[in-house]
Amino acid sequence: MEAVGPYRLLRRLGEGGMGEVWLAQQTEPIRRQVAVKILKAGMDSARVIARFQAERQTLALMDHPCIAKVFDAGMTRQGLPYFVMEYVRGESITAFCDRQKLPLAARLELFIQLCEGVQHAHQKGIIHRDLKPSNVLVALVDDRPVPRIIDFGIAKALAQPLSEGSLFTELGMLVGTPEYMSPEQAAFSSDVDTRSDVYALGLLLYELLVGRLPFDRETFRRGGLDDVRRTIQDTATPRPSTRLKTDAAEVDTVAANRQMPPAKLAGALRGDLDWIVMKALEKERARRYATANALAMDVRRHRDHEPVSAGPPSATYRLSKFAARHRAAVAAFSAVAILIVVFAGVMALQARRIARERDRANQEAAAATQISNFLVGLFTVSDPGEARGQTLTAREILDRGSAQVESTLRDQPRMQARLGATIGRVYSGLGMYVDAQRLLERALDTQRRLAGDDDLETLTTQNELANVLWYRGQYAAAEPLYGDVVRRRTAILGLDHPDTLRTRFDLASLYLLQKRWQDFERIGLDTLARQRRVLGNSHTDTIGSLNSVQYMYFQTGRYAEAEPVAAEVLAARQHTLGNDHPDTLGALHNLATIVDALGRDAEAERLYLRARDLKRRVLGDEHPDTCRTLYRLAGLYLKQHRYVEAEPAAVAAYQGFNSRLGPANALTVQSVEQIASIYDATGRAQQAREWRAKVAMPGAR
Repeated sequence: MEAVGPYRLLRRLGEGGMGEVWLAQQTEPIRRQVAVKILKAGMDSARVIARFQAERQTLALMDHPCIAKVFDAGMTRQGLPYFVMEYVRGESITAFCDRQKLPLAARLELFIQLCEGVQHAHQKGIIHRDLKPSNVLVALVDDRPVPRIIDFGIAKALAQPLSEGSLFTELGMLVGTPEYMSPEQAAFSSDVDTRSDVYALGLLLYELLVGRLPFDRETFRRGGLDDVRRTIQDTATPRPSTRLKTDAAEVDTVAANRQMPPAKLAGALRGDLDWIVMKALEKERARRYATANALAMDVRRHRDHEPVSAGPPSATYRLSKFAARHRAAVAAFSAVAILIVVFAGVMALQARRIARERDRANQEAAAATQISNFLVGLFTVSDPGEARGQTLTAREILDRGSAQVESTLRDQPRMQARLGATIGRVYSGLGMYVDAQRLLERALDTQRRLAGDDDLETLTTQNELANVLWYRGQYAAAEPLYGDVVRRRTAILGLDHPDTLRTRFDLASLYLLQKRWQDFERIGLDTLARQRRVLGNSHTDTIGSLNSVQYMYFQTGRYAEAEPVAAEVLAARQHTLGNDHPDTLGALHNLATIVDALGRDAEAERLYLRARDLKRRVLGDEHPDTCRTLYRLAGLYLKQHRYVEAEPAAVAAYQGFNSRLGPANALTVQSVEQIASIYDATGRAQQAREWRAKVAMPGAR
């Protein structure tokens, strides 16, 4: 095959108005596959390469996962300029979305990533000038679609004052693609800024939503230069929802590719999405979004059910356009009319806003008063006149509060559910999982009935219930609850929202306990990477995911790899949470377990004893986490034949597990077997049989 510099051409990937793109093998100084774009004759080769060389340092500063890198440039032996780019194995964003039949939410998520890549380039001083579907390829990274922008910087290197004589090859030698050009580009203006890319992004979003551009592509290309410029600069752009209706013959296919009925698709486009697209496609660039990031933020607001900044054109703007067309007729009363409309609109908006804020404030005040009264009544036991010499434990106070919620708030189900869920979470934190499950299930049923499955408070309660089921070892019941919360929070809040990431972490942790290593790596490692990016390395949720990684290493026997990760988790939790926080104590227990598995018995014993003493003080003797450390400590003593020390630790672990988790729980059963093993080793066979009989008793399993 022909070589271009140090690049051996393998096969042609595509051809456009500016040139051909080839897959090539770089042979030196490193071996890799690249994409080589060879420009057509007549592109002023020497000046193009000079511009690119001058621009290379700026291009080298770009480092974003959505931007394919440009490596090199040069001349072929025939004197044609070529550019060497990162080879992206993907297809155009529009083709990918249609082939995968992605719904609107997934398309918008890809578009947001695309805007972030464009914004990164703009911050480095680079304008693309030729954004179009074939320059935005979608590749799968860890089974997740990621848009990759190609040709960044090439358009700027090619930029030069244009004339009508340089516009066409076949309607091609225009630097940029006519269908995706902004009005200022079509005017051959040298004053082109980042808002030209915003215009092209608006066209890409238009095509992602309705499957076509605002104008007919073939009619557009058949026209002459003046027709092209008139279409771009002067022809009114139809809204996406309107454009969908005008193509009735293809609307079924377009809707099917978005997994929606045609009527529902049109309804989804009306409002926010229409407004966002039309703001991006304003003919006057001063009225467009100022940055790609501003466009992405409005798409996020739509996704998150928040008001978008685009909105419909104001009454003032509509009146100004009317006045421009009928100057003589409206000169006498235009000022008065504008003032009236503006005043009425502002007053109406203010009135609605004040009413909403007043209602919200009244509701929250009423809720706060009810909660305050409830808590005052709950803790009146501290009053000697009420206590009558009694001192209540924390559990007794919770039990009393639970009973009051059920008896006194029957006519206020929303408040009853909120307080019930709160008390359920406290029960869970104290390791009283049976009581926690009862309250959380009841609260969840009420919240689903009153607010619906997608209510954020409902999803929080559902997540807490899944946690309790996990703690009780009911993994099969917990998994669908976690999965449902992940799906709904992703749709409402977005995949990178901290609450969504926290539930994904919970689900990944559940996979670990079930030894589903591949499922954990698929979700857990992706969640950890997102948490590092969104929350930072020191955030408690990020450290929690890192802790799951060390647990996977431990469970798969990779103890040497697990130890440094466990030590990192412990140090991070000590720094952010303090030495006495339950999560810190859990990290200390995990490190002790790994050191134990590595055979460093003396060091493991010191860590176990420290964890045991701190857990007893912070959590109590019967808390399941305290009992886990006692169980592991007893196992270490049993391994060392230190039976006198092993027995009380094992018995204490059993008592806590049996009290908090019940006799049928796997941890309770394991602790029974541990005690029996101690008795077997010390010649007390009858006592070993009696303990094992506890497991075999009817109803024990």
